[in-house]
Amino acid sequence: MKIHLKLLTERYWFRLGLSLCFAITAALSYADRDFIWMGLSLCLLLFSIWWQLSLYRIHTKRVLFMIDALENNDSAIHFPEEQIMPETREVNRALNRVGRILYNVKSETVQQEKYYELIMDCVNTGVLVLNENGAVYQKNNEALRLLGLNVFTHIRQLNKVDIQLMKKIEFCRPGDKIQTIFNNERGTINLSIRVSGITVREEQLRILAFNDINSELDEKEIDSWIRLTRVLTHEIMNSVTPITSLSETLLSLADTRDEEIRRGLQTISTTGKGLLSFVESYRRFTRIPTPEPSLFYVKAFIDRMVELARHQNKCDNITFHIDIAPADLIVYADENLISQVVINLLKNAIQAIDAQADGKIEIQGRCNAAEEVLIEIKNNGPAIPSDIADHIFIPFFTTKEGGSGIGLSISRQIMRLSGGSITLLQGKETKFILKFK
Repeated sequence: MKIHLKLLTERYWFRLGLSLCFAITAALSYADRDFIWMGLSLCLLLFSIWWQLSLYRIHTKRVLFMIDALENNDSAIHFPEEQIMPETREVNRALNRVGRILYNVKSETVQQEKYYELIMDCVNTGVLVLNENGAVYQKNNEALRLLGLNVFTHIRQLNKVDIQLMKKIEFCRPGDKIQTIFNNERGTINLSIRVSGITVREEQLRILAFNDINSELDEKEIDSWIRLTRVLTHEIMNSVTPITSLSETLLSLADTRDEEIRRGLQTISTTGKGLLSFVESYRRFTRIPTPEPSLFYVKAFIDRMVELARHQNKCDNITFHIDIAPADLIVYADENLISQVVINLLKNAIQAIDAQADGKIEIQGRCNAAEEVLIEIKNNGPAIPSDIADHIFIPFFTTKEGGSGIGLSISRQIMRLSGGSITLLQGKETKFILKFK
């Protein structure tokens, strides 16, 4: 580039000096009354000026053409470098070199943007960038997944997801921390949102970072219940076992002939054994074995679970619909543990339908956009009231007479240990969704 500029500069000064010589020659010829030389010098001077202006116009047009091409993202522009005047050749070479430099810079910028987008799509945090009008400037796949949207261009689209969520995002400001709960096809989403701001090309942008904290809250809640259950069962077992043992010992003594005393001891022993059995059932909640995952076909697995549920429960009034797509859908999990979850959900669905004449249980299996396997179990029995739905996964909570209240809590614990989740999707029908990552 420096050599080209030097050559252009030397030629410019040469033409300028030549024009000056023609002007001086014309002036001297005029003084000497030599009009022939004066006319010739003036003609050469005018030709030199015209030539300079022509080169200036040509080069100016090429520079402007180059700028227009860059503004229109035309990177294929190229000026000829052969069979032309030396001055124009040097200018064309310089313009072509500038074009190549700008093209390389643009290519590196595009590659860098793709690199950052790839990083954004690999993180487990949803990222959403909005301008002042609420238009979506940028987003990643996790944000679309959390919001349950395939296409997202403006926050007004959140009106279909949850109107309160839309309002919170619309009026949030940099520095805000928001926590909100809403429902979509994936179940209940508990979002934690952090807002920050940035100025890009004199435009104010808001950056929102989304995190679904359901799993974190569920894990802390389950761990708390496990610790509490271990303490309670330990204390109850330590207190009841000696009482049961002592009552049996007293019953075995020969001198306990008083019938009233014997009946009392038998009552103590029977009650103690019942309490020990009761406590032992709750210890199952804290003794779930470590999952041993393997690959198995969802269709064959569901068929076996439905057949088992039919034999274990009276369900002549219930029709089962199974829809697994694709038919060879597979999942990587502990089949024995997952069978406990599915059987428990089918049993609950059958009990919910009870004697309803047109009972129906639908089981669907599919793979979502995030390549997660979903198993949905839905029944047309009475919907679960919202005040009860908030507590169904809490250990020992039950609305059934004689129920233990640990079935769903054990199911949630199994899904957590398997790296998945279980959620209740409320609506006209009761639907539970098992998600395997």
